[in-house]
Amino acid sequence: MKKLTIISCIALAVLGMNSCTENFLTVESASQLLADGTYYNSKGHLTEALVASYDPLKWYDYFYSYESLPFVSDLMSEDVMTGGGGVTDCLYLHNIANFSALPTSVCNQSWTISYSGVNRCNIVLQYINNATDMTDAEKKEYIAEATVMREWYYTILWKYWGNIPYYETNLSSPYICDQSGHDAVYEKIASTLEGIINGNSLPMKAASGSEGHVTQAMAEMLYADVVMYQSDKNRYATALKYMKDIIGSGKYDLVADFASMWESTGEWGKESIFEINYTSTSGSRSWGSPIATGGSVYPKLIGINSLSGSPDFNGGWGFEPVSAKAYALFDAADKRRDASILNFTSYAASTGASYSPRYEDTGYFLRKYLPRTNGNKGYTGDGDMNYNNNIRLYRYAETLLNAAELLLQTGGSTSEAQGYLDKVRTRAGLPSVTVSIDNILDERHKEFVGEGKRYWDLVRSGKAASVLTAGSTLTRTVGWTTNKKYLPIPQTEIDAAQGTLKQNSY
Repeated sequence: MKKLTIISCIALAVLGMNSCTENFLTVESASQLLADGTYYNSKGHLTEALVASYDPLKWYDYFYSYESLPFVSDLMSEDVMTGGGGVTDCLYLHNIANFSALPTSVCNQSWTISYSGVNRCNIVLQYINNATDMTDAEKKEYIAEATVMREWYYTILWKYWGNIPYYETNLSSPYICDQSGHDAVYEKIASTLEGIINGNSLPMKAASGSEGHVTQAMAEMLYADVVMYQSDKNRYATALKYMKDIIGSGKYDLVADFASMWESTGEWGKESIFEINYTSTSGSRSWGSPIATGGSVYPKLIGINSLSGSPDFNGGWGFEPVSAKAYALFDAADKRRDASILNFTSYAASTGASYSPRYEDTGYFLRKYLPRTNGNKGYTGDGDMNYNNNIRLYRYAETLLNAAELLLQTGGSTSEAQGYLDKVRTRAGLPSVTVSIDNILDERHKEFVGEGKRYWDLVRSGKAASVLTAGSTLTRTVGWTTNKKYLPIPQTEIDAAQGTLKQNSY
């Protein structure tokens, strides 16, 4: 289901994307209506602004460079490689995977996209009280949605770069903002989310027809995400309370068939808490217009090169081959293994399919997001850009594993934690194992392979240096060290900031 409303053409014009690479943290008006705020005087116009604040979510997969969030995150783990045509094919991705990113070769568009999202959220917050035809309850809900989305964009910036400009009111000329340290940014994100969550202005689950909007559950998952990544023990009890809010609501549950979640019919199912919406129907995204409404290029990017004879998948460009070690993690009885990772040797034996290997080929592919046959059906732009694969950001399985881990971290009920872990393993067709922090992390590794969780888990658990060594993937020659925690800030932003941005070590 693709339910987040598409904004109108006039809203796209008024809310046009702002590039931080042209003017640092610029908020430029496409019309005088935006400049003086008179456009935002009704619920209809504020709704356009709110929906526009979600739109940058869809740009990470491609805005003149390939920076899909799960892909970039997992490149820094031991589960996948970059692949493609060779080390010069998207060099910035190969550099990130080898912990060798440079200010001139890093995922700089993610910086621009995230700040565009921040700017759009701030527009809603700045003008919400101008709408005289909205009730106080409606305004509170819009404020909550825009605030949580802003903190989500800041979370991407914080995880990637740590020390970033953080602002809550859009900037005026010369569009310069002081850089905040990573701990100060974390504190702002966490405390802001607490205020929204405790205000109870959001529904626990989106109503039918409103899927894709921020909910209480999404806000609580984001909070747990940042608190656990920061290892902020002072907030573990609060994060646990929020996980129990989701569990106790009865609004979510595990999907019985793990494999079904990754088909278009499995989007926004009972396990889904938040997804990035893509749609192939009338999808008009194109190479010349990557922010147009439509689908995703990520499936094509990671699709199997020169694929022939497959009844299930379209071919692609051979990026993100999966490590053989990732496939070997799973017990043969684990239902998640072959639903998550395609073992091409086995697949070829059953279908007669064939392909042409590309760089770093392993024979294993990320089945969760491979381009399905007819997966771009109904597109009107470029077919490669319009696959109908939503990106799953938060699932109920993570709620359960978060709760289990937080219970152990706070001295809570071991039996309760065991029950949460067992529920995830039972769905996978596996017997119980003794609940422990390490076993929960191992379960997360298997449950969320290819979903962009593993690297962050290794960093927060203190395991990154021992796991992400040189040789931990086929071509990795540089191991992770603490100065690799943050990516170098794009040089274009350093130059534009007129001396107010200090570069990260790298």
